[in-house]
Amino acid sequence: MDKKWASVRALFVAVLVISVATLGVTALVGGNWVMWLRAAAVAAASVWLVALTRQAARGRRAAYVRIRFVSLAAPLGIVLILLAPDSGYPGWMKAEQAVVGVLVAAVALIVNQRAVREAYPKGGKLG
Repeated sequence: MDKKWASVRALFVAVLVISVATLGVTALVGGNWVMWLRAAAVAAASVWLVALTRQAARGRRAAYVRIRFVSLAAPLGIVLILLAPDSGYPGWMKAEQAVVGVLVAAVALIVNQRAVREAYPKGGKLG
């Protein structure tokens, strides 16, 4: 795994660790269903993204495209959560999501570099 993909993997592992910790805090504070759902979904997505990173590092274009899409869309969704006045998330969880957003945005900066994009040329089916 080259340096860029190792960095992407480390960022997604950090998101996973933060998400699992968020589940623990949610359990301690007796979080509502919105908090549980968000923390569990982000943890599950992180596991999937770590696996995709491995595939992308091996040259699988479909995995690269999925990572690229998620790394651009997720921070936008997080911004909406942060701006929503009554999202059901307490301040500490909004702060946690802001950190996750920054980590995923860092992934976007890596995977959208010209050299990385050129390593996964368009052509035929994604697979």
